[in-house]
Amino acid sequence: MSKEEIKSEISKVLDQFSDTALTELLAFLKDLDLKHQSKFSTDALLTKILAEDKELLEKLAK
Repeated sequence: MSKEEIKSEISKVLDQFSDTALTELLAFLKDLDLKHQSKFSTDALLTKILAEDKELLEKLAK
């Protein structure tokens, strides 16, 4: 899957999120990016977070 296809699929999912969930997700992603700039791999962190917090992320999506 190309980067553009992935972005399109993410956009479709995000369209279903509430404004509050989107705001929280944006803050989370910005924080993740800041940490990445300091010492972590974003890909590894995101994979770990998605694996560990799948249930929480599903609740945010509602």
